[in-house]
Amino acid sequence: MDMKKRITLELRNRSPAEIAELVVDNSRSADGEVEGLTDEFTELEFLSMVNVGLSSLAKLPSLPKLRKLELSDNNLSGSLETLSEKCPNLTYLNLSGNKIKELSTVEALQNLKSLQSLDLFNCEITSLEDYRESVFELLPQVTYLDGFDQEDNEAPDSEADDEDEDGEDGAGPTGDYDEDDDEEEDEDGSEGGEVGLSFQVNRGDQDEDEEDYAEEEEEEDAAGVQGQKRKRDVDDEGEEDDDDEDD
Repeated sequence: MDMKKRITLELRNRSPAEIAELVVDNSRSADGEVEGLTDEFTELEFLSMVNVGLSSLAKLPSLPKLRKLELSDNNLSGSLETLSEKCPNLTYLNLSGNKIKELSTVEALQNLKSLQSLDLFNCEITSLEDYRESVFELLPQVTYLDGFDQEDNEAPDSEADDEDEDGEDGAGPTGDYDEDDDEEEDEDGSEGGEVGLSFQVNRGDQDEDEEDYAEEEEEEDAAGVQGQKRKRDVDDEGEEDDDDEDD
């Protein structure tokens, strides 16, 4: 599907000014240019054009509120100066998997004063000697390059933080509450819902079972003693028979 048609579908009968996020990944751009986007997308904050065959950003419209731009897996090798002109408020830019080879290409991003995170993973530029040091020097406003800062600290993942808050941290109070409930149930003499309801009803039967079990144990003990006695009697008889044969 071509990019222009994909954008029309993504609008879903809404006007471009109502769109804050737009994803057209894996669609096809005509002649490697951006198409279907216009200056009417005034509220757009997130734009993803992954693997759409882009080789130029010359036709990118003015997107003053755009903060995050995904351009990975395209054929871009330059024209990055367009970004500072059309998207001056970018804070995140992903250019991984493109054909960026020279530091001079990245230098065109110096005017993106709000840029905090830049991704150039899988670009030829990453094989240059002192690549990271050079990029951080060229773009002092950038905090994270390829997901890590200058001290190799990983960029925080907001989604992972949210999961921790809803998961492990959130489970703490719930776990304590359940444990208290279990202790209260133990004090009442019950171990679970159904057992607790029938506990008092079955308690008398359990006592009777315990008495029967004790009686059975006594009978088994007595039988065991008798068995041993019978064994000894048989042995004694065997010895007497041997004496008779000797006589």
